[in-house]
Amino acid sequence: MIAELRERKRILEETMILLERLARSEGKRRGRPPLFLSQAGAPRKRRPFSAETRKKMAASQRKRWAAIRKKKD
Repeated sequence: MIAELRERKRILEETMILLERLARSEGKRRGRPPLFLSQAGAPRKRRPFSAETRKKMAASQRKRWAAIRKKKD
């Protein structure tokens, strides 16, 4: 339970820092958001490919490269 509370505290502190940075910025901005804004959320986790899928991808890539090499000759 204590670990969970510490995690919540850490998240709240990060949120407070983010809000302070936003308060210091001037009005609306155009374009890509600053780096500190894009890192504010939880990091996205990528699902790993299965071994079967990786083998299929590797075979397809070998086939593409073989076709490219064949055109050069």
